[in-house]
Amino acid sequence: MNIPNMLTISRFVLIPVYLVIFFSGHIQVAFIILLAAGLTDILDGYIARTRGLITPVGVMLDPLADKSMMIAVILSLLISGLIPWQAAAAMFIRDLGMIVGSAFFHFRGKLTVPANVMGKLTTVLYYFAILFIVFHLTFAMTYLWFVIGVSFLTSFIYILQFLVLNRRAKMKN
Repeated sequence: MNIPNMLTISRFVLIPVYLVIFFSGHIQVAFIILLAAGLTDILDGYIARTRGLITPVGVMLDPLADKSMMIAVILSLLISGLIPWQAAAAMFIRDLGMIVGSAFFHFRGKLTVPANVMGKLTTVLYYFAILFIVFHLTFAMTYLWFVIGVSFLTSFIYILQFLVLNRRAKMKN
């Protein structure tokens, strides 16, 4: 257990904190909790890369923490009526697919693709979408659908990287 992994675990702890605050009616404060989780994501990645502390557990837990937080946010926005069920379903299917797929292949001994620039960009775009939704900006839903499209493109890129990475590993053995 190193500092980046502890920061990643702190994001799991922030999920129920976010939910309690959100459903207590303090949606803007809940967004600040979400931002804090995002900052720990940036910080753990920076420390892991600059200090050589990247671990297989961290490579798997980091996106799992991101996806778990995003699923909590999606559900909270859906339940509160701030997003339509179609958008929630699209985001949920994409994130759940990434979680299940990553865990399935990790436990089968396959190499996992670490978070990349596209994944991080998608996360930032989602944060902006959530900000726009929380503050009821008129273009929020149009922007959200744009981000959902970007997220599926990012998933496709991850799948291609996964296939290439594991094909190369298989060829080496």
